[in-house]
Amino acid sequence: MSYLYKPCPGPVRWPAPAGYRKSIGEEGVLEEERKVSSLKEGMDDVTVKGRVLSAEEPKVIQTRKGPRRISEAVIGDETGRVKVTLWGKHAGTLEEGEAVEIQGAWTTSYRGDVQLNVGYKGEIRRISDEEVPREEEVPEDTPKAASRGWRQGYGARRGGRGRYSGRGYGGGSGR
Repeated sequence: MSYLYKPCPGPVRWPAPAGYRKSIGEEGVLEEERKVSSLKEGMDDVTVKGRVLSAEEPKVIQTRKGPRRISEAVIGDETGRVKVTLWGKHAGTLEEGEAVEIQGAWTTSYRGDVQLNVGYKGEIRRISDEEVPREEEVPEDTPKAASRGWRQGYGARRGGRGRYSGRGYGGGSGR
């Protein structure tokens, strides 16, 4: 991965806003390396480095698409900590104390907290312990989701865009 030190042509904002660096990944795709505190709900292709603070065993849950294997963990950096849901092949791959870089993740929110998700397009790689803070140096802060009405939150989480009728979320009468 090579870091960009000069402006790039195209729609890339430069210099990079506080909280992340722009870098070119192996496929030549622009990636954003974020700090935990800069995570917001609804983000895609997120890259985060952090220390695994806790990791749970995998479990199988029922979804609308059938049974799915997941596990949950918490990772943190010098700005805070975030819950991570690992889907499919990534479930159960994190161990407490590891230093990791997560690439290709996306964010959602649950009960007012932003969460990170890693699915089949995501990658997890082990990195040097010196690249992330020790567990005792990670603050308790967690990124908060923007305060939203139940209709907007429901539509965003459940793919409401496809059912949007132009009058209200969920195809309602728009009263």
